[in-house]
Amino acid sequence: MLRVESVSAFYDAIQALRNVSLHVSPGEMVALLGANGAGKTTLMKVVSGIHPAAKGRLLFNGQNIAGLPAERILRLGVGQVPEGRQVFAPLSVLDNLILGAYVRFRGEGKKEVRRDLDSVWEMFPVLRERQKQRAGTLSGGEQQMLAIGRSLMSNPKLLLLDEPSLGLAPRIVNGIFGAIRLLRDRGKTLLLVEQNAKAALRVADRGYVLETGRIILEGETEDLLNNKEVQRAYLGKEYREVWE
Repeated sequence: MLRVESVSAFYDAIQALRNVSLHVSPGEMVALLGANGAGKTTLMKVVSGIHPAAKGRLLFNGQNIAGLPAERILRLGVGQVPEGRQVFAPLSVLDNLILGAYVRFRGEGKKEVRRDLDSVWEMFPVLRERQKQRAGTLSGGEQQMLAIGRSLMSNPKLLLLDEPSLGLAPRIVNGIFGAIRLLRDRGKTLLLVEQNAKAALRVADRGYVLETGRIILEGETEDLLNNKEVQRAYLGKEYREVWE
């Protein structure tokens, strides 16, 4: 579904991505791991059209989307849950979700949009309870649920999730990853950027490790879990002891 081929990207003179290549197949969940500053968020922005690629190709269902505006890429079926949630704070929960479906109003009837809204309510019941509440007054975990729900309202073929556990308490993280597992089990194609390597590798099918703008490792989840370098850099002492 998605093929990133030798993509590089810059911020002025600073090179953030260096010949990055990866792929995500239909129905697959792929994790992208790496430390702060590795280029994970930049890659997500490049795929969704928010930041330009300096070179390389981005193929989505066989079409090169490099250089297309973000709205066009969204209409083609690439949705993104941004780092930091970025909900529309003054607007209600319901209005945030309706805005997530704005690209569909010309081509689809209200019935389909209502169906997906009901699906979001089912996944995150607390949002239904707070649908009239201003998004900016929600807790961090509730805002993350809203950000995911808002992106799902565009009915994406590919969903990009950028650091969904960032700044959340462990109990809330478990709930967020429960929702991500549900999306995977329903056949949604997912590219997950996450510093919490333990959580990401527990739910993903495959993974890549990005370091200083380069892909340095890739493989099946089990292979990465057993890789000494991944254990050392991303999984921590407690997790290493389990696998050693």
